[in-house]
Amino acid sequence: MRRRHRFVVPLPGDRLAVRLARCIVGLALFGLGISCFLTSDLGVASWDVFHQGVSRHSGIPIGIVIEITGVCLLLLWIPLRERVGLGTLLNAVEIGLVVFLIDDHLPHTDRLVPRLLYLMAGLLTIAVGSGLYIGAGLGSGPRDGLMLGLSKRGLSVRIARTVIEITVLMVGLALGGSVGLGTLAFTFGIGPLVQFFLPRLRMRGDVTVLATAH
Repeated sequence: MRRRHRFVVPLPGDRLAVRLARCIVGLALFGLGISCFLTSDLGVASWDVFHQGVSRHSGIPIGIVIEITGVCLLLLWIPLRERVGLGTLLNAVEIGLVVFLIDDHLPHTDRLVPRLLYLMAGLLTIAVGSGLYIGAGLGSGPRDGLMLGLSKRGLSVRIARTVIEITVLMVGLALGGSVGLGTLAFTFGIGPLVQFFLPRLRMRGDVTVLATAH
């Protein structure tokens, strides 16, 4: 039985309702942050630069590229010994749904200052959302799981996330993806912000999440 569930996060026996609520709220904030980022129209995140580049070279629609990338990242979890959980499944469904529901309802503007505010709000909201849903201890999404796997091997969350973002950005650029101010802000800002919020938003007394949230 242990071997069968080696790559699955078991549902914690304590405070499950609280964990689930925090995970759902965190993912909703994550989706809101992405919507703010998109509304700023100042450049996409580094992963989306990568998705754009792959789509342009392969002819595969970008939505399908995103799904394929997620599956490939889950395969990378195996050597990193990251485990799939309920939070992983919710991540795959909820974030996209939230973006779909609210993206077109945010006021759009051509003025630079409001767009910069959207960018900063999006970055901050994604970081807070990440801290809440990862800190719930129910598992992470494919991209966050890569960060956590590297963190458990001695890298800080900040360095692990920044290295990942820079790497996919460079590959995306080589494949012809486009960048902007928002791309740079996300690439170099999300790692430090997640490092700040993740330990502070973990459930108190929880030992099931990060071993190295530093």
